[in-house]
Amino acid sequence: MSSSIIELALLAAIAAFVGWRLYTTLGSDNGTPDGRARSEAPQPRPASETRQPQPDSGLRPAFTGPAAAGLEAIHAADPSFNPSEFLQGARSAYEMLAAAFARGDRETLKPWLDTDVYEAWDAAIAEREKTGAEAPQLLRMRHSEIEEARLDGSMARVTVRFEAELGEGDLTRKSEEYWTFMRDTSSEDPNWLLDDVDVAG
Repeated sequence: MSSSIIELALLAAIAAFVGWRLYTTLGSDNGTPDGRARSEAPQPRPASETRQPQPDSGLRPAFTGPAAAGLEAIHAADPSFNPSEFLQGARSAYEMLAAAFARGDRETLKPWLDTDVYEAWDAAIAEREKTGAEAPQLLRMRHSEIEEARLDGSMARVTVRFEAELGEGDLTRKSEEYWTFMRDTSSEDPNWLLDDVDVAG
């Protein structure tokens, strides 16, 4: 075998070894270094997150219905406010908070509730723990709609009507509640707090 062929074989072996070391150290595009798939579990968003400036698309959201004037005022104070996006976020908040209340998860509830609401929910959880009563479970969201919006100084408040089906033991009942969310439009914190909960009477 000629020396050139031997040199080529050695170079190929070295290249293969280096490539293998890189693969085992860094992993493939779709896995960890040992070849297992990476976890794609979403990371929770912090309770306080600095608002990032958004490019101005030049499009103005549509304000309709009985809350139009209030929504217009909130948008004027905070141009990033979009009623459709807000309603999607409110639905997610309802589902998350209802589930946390059913679990008695005070740690999850506290950052998202105003003081009065938290104290009322905390007392309800404590009473349930004392009596051993079953917690209501959210079975299905039936409908959600913005009912009212207003701007008091820099404080925005938006009320959403939620219709849902709840399960309590073997029983199923309909629930209709008005949740009011608030946010200081002059703050860089983009998160809304649950300020009030009223049951439709």
